[in-house]
Amino acid sequence: MKTPQVKIVEVGPRDGLQNESTLLSAEQKASLVNRLSDTGIRHIEAGSFVSPKWVPQMANSDEVFSLLTRHQGIHYAALTPNLKGLEAALQAKADEVAIFTSASETFTQKNINCSIRDSIERFVPVVETARKHDLPVRGYVSCILGCPYEGNIPHAAVIEVVKQLLKLGCYEISLGDTIGVGTSKQTKLLLNALLREVEASQLAVHFHDTYGQALANIDQSLDAGIRVVDASVAGLGGCPYAKGASGNVATEDVVYMLEGNGISTGINLQDLAHVGNEISNTLNRRNGSKVGMALSSRRIQESTALPKTS
Repeated sequence: MKTPQVKIVEVGPRDGLQNESTLLSAEQKASLVNRLSDTGIRHIEAGSFVSPKWVPQMANSDEVFSLLTRHQGIHYAALTPNLKGLEAALQAKADEVAIFTSASETFTQKNINCSIRDSIERFVPVVETARKHDLPVRGYVSCILGCPYEGNIPHAAVIEVVKQLLKLGCYEISLGDTIGVGTSKQTKLLLNALLREVEASQLAVHFHDTYGQALANIDQSLDAGIRVVDASVAGLGGCPYAKGASGNVATEDVVYMLEGNGISTGINLQDLAHVGNEISNTLNRRNGSKVGMALSSRRIQESTALPKTS
């Protein structure tokens, strides 16, 4: 298989499941991660060490990590909002951790009860401790193209937060269109401004598909030189600020687009679609991947087709 030209970061087991109403057991979550690792995905967010009071879907992440069938070359990451979360991630032997803030002051206050500046300061001991353990730290910036409270977000606000997280020691910053309102032109304008300050190799993109713009925005990001894309199998996860709307872009849809455009991902799309259908059935939800639905429908048609007669 060709060396992947674009790295997919699978966030379904974390960002996806934490926005699903159905609670899964640790065994079910670990099975999902293990199945995803068999498809060729090499970077998976397997859990989140946050307070179960606020995110009950992630309450058993320590057990999930203990149940994983680990494979060489696959990175199992965890979200860690504070030092306590990092210590839990270290005990669980996570391969990487992530910290998160926002480009919107109001969103940061509503989400983690502090200012952007305070959120960055809180991460200092987290990053310092992670470095002592040679643990890579990834940063997330929410609301890069819009906020449910403030509306449009100035480019300067996004650039400032990205630069602060990089200075703090994050090796990569994932740019999140949290409410999925951005368009390809808006994405292009933001990246044009951002890439005058930082390198494309330091950035990833995390587009939600609330308004059906995620693939177009990802394509625009690829044109800008970004080669890391976050996605969620079966489009797991909704948008908490748009009831009933889709959330994360589906990994199957991203892989189909990339491979169809001659960009290798190292992922077996048929296997991935099967995992997406299975987890959708487990959650009793509609598969959020258009590609997954299409492949499933085609398989059903092929399996029920009448045999040709001579």
